[in-house]
Formats: sequence, C-alpha cells, structure tokens
Amino acid sequence: MSVLAKRIKQARIRAGLSQERLGLDAGLDEMSASTRMNRYELGKRVPAPDLVERLSEVLSVPAAYFYAVEDDEAELLIKFSKLDADERVLLMRYLDELLESQ
Repeated sequence: MSVLAKRIKQARIRAGLSQERLGLDAGLDEMSASTRMNRYELGKRVPAPDLVERLSEVLSVPAAYFYAVEDDEAELLIKFSKLDADERVLLMRYLDELLESQ
C-alpha cells in the first residue's frame, strides 16, 4: 500500500466518513464516488493533485499529510496545521532552540 493510500484511509477513518461520503464531499460523481475512493485507498489508482487538495479540505488535514512517509511526521503536520500564526511562530522558535542545543 502506498503512503498516499494509507494516509487517505487513516484521515477518512479519523473523520468518521465512509468512502462514498468522502468522495461525494470531495466532488466526485455520485455513481463512482465509493468505487474511486476504494481504489485510491487500495493504491490501485492515484488521485490527481487537485483531488488531493479537495480531500485535504474535506478531511481537515494539510495536503502534505498525504505524502508524509513517517507516521510522526504526518501527525506533526496535522497538529501544526491546527495552530494559529502566533503559535506557529512560537513552535518554530522552540524548534530552533532545540536544534541549536544539540
């Protein structure tokens, strides 16, 4: 299973959506939404970049999440996306300090 396929399924389950509902909410045709999402989750097909963007909006995760190879990186992307601008600045400062102290 590809990283993209794994992340789509994880995010969908986390959001509590069926494959069909996710596909419909992302703008897929009613007749093919479930089948297409199933194929994406199995890694048999790869969604176009614009569909990945729509999936990220529906699932409230950054598009980069779908391509994060490591699980902790994927979780960090989700958490980072939930921070406001000031919180992001603080986190980046903390990370800079942490890296400088090594």
